[in-house]
Amino acid sequence: MSKRLITCDCVGSQAIDAEAISNATGIEVAKPCTMLCTTEISVAAAALTQGDAIICCSQESRRFVALAEELGVDPAPTFDLRDRAGWTSDTGNNVPKMSALAAEALLSAAPSKSLDVISEGLCLIIGKADVALQMAENLREHLGVTVLLEDPKDVPDTRDFDVIVGKLRRASGALGQFDVVIDALQLIEPGGRGTPNLTDPRQGGSSQCDILIDLRGETPLFPAHEKREGYLRADPSHAAAVAAATLAASHMVGTFEKPLYVTTNSLLCAHSRAEQTGCTRCLDLCPTGAIVPDGDHVTVDPMICAGCGACSAVCPSGAISYDAPPVEMIFRRIQTLAKTFTDAGGDAPRLLVVNAHGSEMISLSARHGSGLPVDVIPLEMSALNAFGHAEAIAALAAGFASVTILPGPSTDMDALNAQISLATALAGSDQISILNVTDPDAMSDALFGADVPSPIETPVRPMGTRRQITRQSARALHPNTETLALPEGAPYGAVLIDKESCTLCLSCVSLCPSGALLDNPDQPQLRFQEDACLQCGICASVCPEDAIGYEPRLNLADSALSQEVLNEEEPFACVECGELFGVKSTIEKITEKLSGHSMFSDPGKLRMIQMCDNCRINVQYHSDGNPLQGADRPKVRTSEDYFAKRRDH
Repeated sequence: MSKRLITCDCVGSQAIDAEAISNATGIEVAKPCTMLCTTEISVAAAALTQGDAIICCSQESRRFVALAEELGVDPAPTFDLRDRAGWTSDTGNNVPKMSALAAEALLSAAPSKSLDVISEGLCLIIGKADVALQMAENLREHLGVTVLLEDPKDVPDTRDFDVIVGKLRRASGALGQFDVVIDALQLIEPGGRGTPNLTDPRQGGSSQCDILIDLRGETPLFPAHEKREGYLRADPSHAAAVAAATLAASHMVGTFEKPLYVTTNSLLCAHSRAEQTGCTRCLDLCPTGAIVPDGDHVTVDPMICAGCGACSAVCPSGAISYDAPPVEMIFRRIQTLAKTFTDAGGDAPRLLVVNAHGSEMISLSARHGSGLPVDVIPLEMSALNAFGHAEAIAALAAGFASVTILPGPSTDMDALNAQISLATALAGSDQISILNVTDPDAMSDALFGADVPSPIETPVRPMGTRRQITRQSARALHPNTETLALPEGAPYGAVLIDKESCTLCLSCVSLCPSGALLDNPDQPQLRFQEDACLQCGICASVCPEDAIGYEPRLNLADSALSQEVLNEEEPFACVECGELFGVKSTIEKITEKLSGHSMFSDPGKLRMIQMCDNCRINVQYHSDGNPLQGADRPKVRTSEDYFAKRRDH
């Protein structure tokens, strides 16, 4: 069923050319209402009843959801057209921008994946006694509370909640599945008069809880603690923070949906081979510690993963890929925005990548300031760090004149800066930048005052993996360039071989995780396909001769897709049968080094080094002093032998 846009000019505060948008997108666009959420609510009701509407107003989405419930129908999707395009001081034509945003809203995404997390309300509070005990008193009606105190003198008389004594050694996990280890653990022995009696201290006591509240006022128990669900940390001297933690904890009971932010493919992971560490890009970036080594690959703990997306942007092979929404959906959104804008008559669009914080800045600027220029198209990402070099370079290739990223408070700036540095090198210009401002007016001023570069003349919209899209986009941006120099640590590049040191042992070939290094079964030869190289470092770490180096670059020539010979030598001919085997220079070098050795004083033994496997075994078996040779086999006794010894015969 085709969708229909229900628009509203918000009491005449914005101009919407419904016919022009419909012609540009092929979508049915209803004549704009003036007060869709109030006096013309019947229009929304009729659209909801038909079931094919998209309402261009996100401000009153709560009202439209309530209306759908009242009508007994599914709520219609909403998206913001007013703040992102309608409210602006730019007097230019905003039809291309509105058309692009409308076309993006029609894209259908796969349903998000999640798993159920069950919290039964078992809560452990650690911290100073006065604050922790008071919080326990406030929460005891809502949660199963246990307070961990370090000083036995602080144990209260009340039994309204559990109290234990000890020192927390370690904590792990997340909401619904925290594991804690406590040293010097002492439990209260009920009964008796006076101060409660405690059990003898026990080391390494372990337990589980659903919620962990930290009131110590010390270093957090987890990295990026604000992203660890179920872990609440508050300054014990700040009453408002303690009250907020109390309120939040009281609501953490029941079944919750935990989004599955990433997908993994262990077969593509280049973390390790044969206990030699290679790529550690995602491990180095993960702020929560959700990614851990697991043999030759890495695994992601979905309960700890906070969905920042940095691992997906930095993974060279696609072993980790963002899935909320999927990476391919991000490319579709970028390409749809660029194509629709230009098809609607727009020229040189600029992409502004934001998260929820950036969208709020856009709304504030639109309502109280200048808004966005008509050529700046916002792209909201749930995880800004998932927008990496591949997405940025694809945006330029799709027809955007520039790409600007507006980071928020939760953005990992180190990861973002690294991706933008790589994207800038791939673009070969300053068309990709970070706008690090927190004031909506400053954001608008920067966008209105920026110089607009010329976009690509012939846009391309490639498909495939992030590596394939990066390569095709870079080729479109640099049609007359063969190689692009990239910064150190880039996931693209060449392998350099020191031919004087390389012995063609081919250890690198056997461990290369991407198949970029190959051998030749017919002769001693090391081959390399540059397009497949991940620059993971495994081949250099396993090379016994330290003969391997790297050159970060992106080879845009067709030669990068085919195999080239990095090193080759003449094979050695067996001195017995003439069969080719091994490397001639290596066999001669070994023969020369062992010629003076006492165990090879016999020329025959030295000659066996120059034989193929079959000949070497054959000569060794028939030689004197063969270690495989046994004593003479006993003579077979026959019937005649027995008869000859009989006395009666």
